[in-house]
Amino acid sequence: MNNAKILAERREFIGEGARGKSIACEKNSASGAVSQRACVYCGARVVLNPVTDAFHIVHGPIGCASYTWDIRGSLTSGSELFRNSFSTDLQEKDIVFGGAAKLAAAIEEVAETYRPKLIFVYATCIAGVIGDDVGAVCRAAEEKFGLRCIAVQSSGFSGTKSFGYRLACDALMELILPHKRPAGTRGLGVNILGDYNLAGEMWIIENYMRRIGVPVVATITGDAAYETLIKAPTARLNLVQCAGSMSYLAKRMEEELGIPFMKISFFGVEDTSASLLRVAQAAGGGEIVRRAERFTAEQEKKTNAVTAPYKKHLAGKKAAIFVGGGFKAISLIRQFNAMGMETVLVGTQTGQPEDYEIISGLVGPDAVILDDANPSELEAFMQEKGAQILVGGVKERPLAFKLGVAFCDHNHERKHALAGYEGVINFTREVHLSMNSPVWGYVSG
Repeated sequence: MNNAKILAERREFIGEGARGKSIACEKNSASGAVSQRACVYCGARVVLNPVTDAFHIVHGPIGCASYTWDIRGSLTSGSELFRNSFSTDLQEKDIVFGGAAKLAAAIEEVAETYRPKLIFVYATCIAGVIGDDVGAVCRAAEEKFGLRCIAVQSSGFSGTKSFGYRLACDALMELILPHKRPAGTRGLGVNILGDYNLAGEMWIIENYMRRIGVPVVATITGDAAYETLIKAPTARLNLVQCAGSMSYLAKRMEEELGIPFMKISFFGVEDTSASLLRVAQAAGGGEIVRRAERFTAEQEKKTNAVTAPYKKHLAGKKAAIFVGGGFKAISLIRQFNAMGMETVLVGTQTGQPEDYEIISGLVGPDAVILDDANPSELEAFMQEKGAQILVGGVKERPLAFKLGVAFCDHNHERKHALAGYEGVINFTREVHLSMNSPVWGYVSG
């Protein structure tokens, strides 16, 4: 492994093959490493933004609101309110004299003009530095206007993007905890945590649940709304799709609401089928399991029939992965394995120790595994390992094209579904089109 472009402080975050299981993770980014992670506030906003009928008020400079405006490619079956970004637009005089009064006035305007049921107020770096008591302003607004106004304490300088996820989960618990139900009143239904309805993926998953006979109570937070979120305590089981952003919420709901959870993944044929069968067994067994077995067998047959012709053009190719969470990376490796492709580099922004242990068992002994990688490292290892396609987000696209290799967008802004059996077909076609494009014949080595 080439160490020429690795900062000394970064070496413990990088491993090869079986040694990747012991790499450092869940730590602050190394100074000067140009981390691809976002800030604490951004982490909180991406989790909560898909709550479609909530007002999302950003208490800070206008730049914070514009940075996260319509940040996810989430779709809605109801309100379009979440596509707007509201800001208190703090100016220099607010920094000097405090912005609490300005925030209170903004909430009052929203409450009297729109009469919403739910407002999230995000404290940004500046709000934390000047000491505005955002929580007190929100509590006063709740008492005055009779609505839910929840402070998201996402001031910067307090941790990583992952910490922002946790703060968003705390805000969600503040919303749903007052609606706690006795265990004996829960039904058959499940909550789906950590899918954000990118390109309608939550609707795909909900359709699968209907097909096997499992009701969905609340979606957290893709295509979510106030009235469905407060019903979440009535569910029997929580399904965690994005472990990085929602494991903390699932654990709190288990401890405080008595709802158990299981981690699932609907990326790739193998993980989708396994998840549906596990859900069916946990949700009641019997006829539900038989339905799931019939449904998964039918869908696997259809999916494999469509993807088989592409595999002969992909077998033996080398792939690199850099995504947000560990579970997504694991599912992508399995998808590439099913295509006959080799994953030679895999990294995540928010992977956990158990994620890297699984990853190390799925890749070859020479594959590079990275936590919180930077562009310089990705470039060096992609060239060293001969990667022919990079699966990543919007920040990685220029790097791939600069290196003259194919790229597949797995970012939260994408417009095409990659979850479920439909997603496998879309993903296989995109990888094939990108890797076998004639353009690469005009790129010099």
